[in-house]
Amino acid sequence: MKTVIEIDNLCKDYMVGFWRPKPQRALNNLSLQVNEGEIFGFLGGNGAGKTTTLKILMTLMFPTSGSAKILGKSIDDLEMRKQIGYLPEAPYFYDYLTAKEFLDYCGKIFGLSNDARNRRINELLKLVDLDFAADRQLRKFSKGMLQRIGIAQALVNDPKIVFMDEPMSGLDPIGRREVREIIRSLREQGKTIFFSTHILSDVEVLCDRVAILRKGDLAGYGKLSELEGSRDATMEISVQGISNENLPHFCAKAQKVVQTASGLQIQIPDQSHIDEILLLVRKYDGKIISINPVKTALEDFFVKEKTSSLTKQALV
Repeated sequence: MKTVIEIDNLCKDYMVGFWRPKPQRALNNLSLQVNEGEIFGFLGGNGAGKTTTLKILMTLMFPTSGSAKILGKSIDDLEMRKQIGYLPEAPYFYDYLTAKEFLDYCGKIFGLSNDARNRRINELLKLVDLDFAADRQLRKFSKGMLQRIGIAQALVNDPKIVFMDEPMSGLDPIGRREVREIIRSLREQGKTIFFSTHILSDVEVLCDRVAILRKGDLAGYGKLSELEGSRDATMEISVQGISNENLPHFCAKAQKVVQTASGLQIQIPDQSHIDEILLLVRKYDGKIISINPVKTALEDFFVKEKTSSLTKQALV
């Protein structure tokens, strides 16, 4: 499989402070590869280094050390840059331009002819479902519509790779679904999508592979299923018919026991503990309602990594 994005030991330090500024590392030896035709999710909380990485790839800032290549060429190669598109996290558009005028302006930047621009504008407005608003000024667009016109401008040059920084940020569920469908359609066209986000649910339904950043460090990298498999596979058992006097027996065997109106929610660390709970349920005349795996949230993953790191530092 062809690699189209290569990041090698990328570092970025910011000078922090006024009288005696000191370097603060925002990105620490980041290395990863993105393959052609995949949707690659770049995950992390606020301040993790996602936007810094994208700005370096877009040459909006320079790295302290390390290097990166896109389509096999240095990130400052002008010919290569004609083949990529970019949607920033908080794009600014000329409010008094209409959607059609704005895309026409973007097309002129890339040197498209009049016929090519008109054809491309119509295609893009249809793709992002904004053909009904072609002559509406951007200042009258909703947040979701602005995100979609932002995606359209990132595609005006028909790029091979599209970079998106938090494309679903601030959108309602309908807007997020619309953007997800657009991203899927771009993959069907053979384009590579690299997008940053902190919303795990969007990643689960879209991405082929992911990289997870935590305070500038690469905390996880690969298929989401593999990363989830590296975490504890917690199970939850729903039980009815257990009296309060027998509750301590379950608390002694489980990680967590919660009483609800319908019974007990019993959480155990993994599948190996299921038989112990089943024996207790039979012994105390209870009834099993369901047994389900519980996915660990992305926030819990970061908390685990942070806690583990702090524990190691304390031991040292």
